[in-house]
Amino acid sequence: MEKELATKYDPSQTEEKWYKTWLEKDYFKAEGDLEKKPYAIVIPPPNVTGKLHLGHAWDTTMQDLLIRFKRMQGYDALYLPGMDHAGIATQAKVDAKLRAEGKSRYDLGREKFLEVAWDWKKEYASFIRKQWAKLGLSLDYSRERFTLDEGLSKAVRKVFVSLYKKGLIYRGAYIINWDPAARTALSDIEVIYKEIPGHLWHVNYPLADGSGSIQIATTRPETMLGDTAIAVHPDDERYKAIVGKKAVVPLIGREIPIVADSYVDQSFGTGAVKITPAHDPNDFEVGNRHHLPRILVIDETGKMNENAGKYRGLDREECRKQIVKDLETSGELAYVEEHAHAVGHSERTGVVVEPILSTQWFVKMKPLAEASLNMQETDDRVNFVPERFEGTYRRWMENIRDWCISRQLWWGHRVPAWYHKQTGEVYVGMEAPKDSENWKQDEDVLDTWFSSALWPFSTMGWPDEDASDFKRYFPTNALVTGYDIIFFWVARMMFQSTEFTGKSPIQRRADPRTRPR
Repeated sequence: MEKELATKYDPSQTEEKWYKTWLEKDYFKAEGDLEKKPYAIVIPPPNVTGKLHLGHAWDTTMQDLLIRFKRMQGYDALYLPGMDHAGIATQAKVDAKLRAEGKSRYDLGREKFLEVAWDWKKEYASFIRKQWAKLGLSLDYSRERFTLDEGLSKAVRKVFVSLYKKGLIYRGAYIINWDPAARTALSDIEVIYKEIPGHLWHVNYPLADGSGSIQIATTRPETMLGDTAIAVHPDDERYKAIVGKKAVVPLIGREIPIVADSYVDQSFGTGAVKITPAHDPNDFEVGNRHHLPRILVIDETGKMNENAGKYRGLDREECRKQIVKDLETSGELAYVEEHAHAVGHSERTGVVVEPILSTQWFVKMKPLAEASLNMQETDDRVNFVPERFEGTYRRWMENIRDWCISRQLWWGHRVPAWYHKQTGEVYVGMEAPKDSENWKQDEDVLDTWFSSALWPFSTMGWPDEDASDFKRYFPTNALVTGYDIIFFWVARMMFQSTEFTGKSPIQRRADPRTRPR
């Protein structure tokens, strides 16, 4: 009996069947054959926030081309799949889901919320695997990893504890980027700066001795409630006679010193700057130099707190409007000018970021960055293609600041630190103290990039340095990713790999033009 051949090829009739066959026969499983040279790529782990997009298809297709080519050349080729828990991004999605149901994570509590988050992960991980199958990716699913699985969680704790013991992780009060919508700290690279039209308000601060006033210019009148000084440049002839005197903060009557500091730009505004150490990173440094108090006036929700006096409870934007109105009434508002300036916004929620003084966990970056940069001068260097993107990496590493790694979230790797309920003693370790009933674990979780930075070697079994995959397939051979995450992810993989394995995470160990044997 003859069968009529379809006039058009229907991929759905064949692709699913053959992909299933390939998986059943373990065609994509790395063999560990010591007679062959290894070649490995770890997939840049997609976030479990939703489904894959066209960019994922593009990147993974290029990776799959490399893996299939090396496999046909006779290499023992590993294409390792996995996904990222994506801390703040996934929590925001789960929060939105709960809001649509008329609930919040606070109604559920931490443990119940995490159950919902794991259900979310299960649902979207399933979507992602189906999309990988549609793309026909030759992934070794027997080695699939997730950044919150037990093996990777152990690696995260190991890195945190090791850096802490070396003095490279510390807890301190600093100005951090605060997202009032997500109610969490953000690292510098999670802040997107957008130029927006605004105003520069010129305000007269009376001198305490009644001899006159000094005029400052500010884009944020609401923070004047936390002012603890006015700074002028030491070489500015206009103000030399009043350095050391005191001025009075309008509306609240607080007396504050006038100090000389080279931080001040004489050409901007009036050349006199109000100093608010609890709400500006530069003011924080000025405050440290002059031993100024730090007065926090905005809370974690973006509203004015108890230190704001009669403005307490107002949203920061509402407070700004009210203060401007009150300054006009008091006659202390000199004039207003139009002023466009760059304002930081949260990459995740889109709200305006609030710089606030907060106690957080930080990684001391300078020694880690220097070691990573030095590695680039050796034969074990990471080769960027195109080469110009190494400049992106170098500029970020050479100008790096300490990395704020704690996040006020529930979804993620919990900080492995405990505080003694009676003495306040801090304990950092791989496991809870034996008398755990006397200790309380830190409520915060780690920045999602902290675990992602370990991806090339934690997925291979590290911190067990005798793990067969770690010994055979690390360092990996290639990475295909976007240039926009060189500083988010690639640079962090490079310095963590240098610190904990003594190797770069990606090395050209196999020339694509030659056969392995």
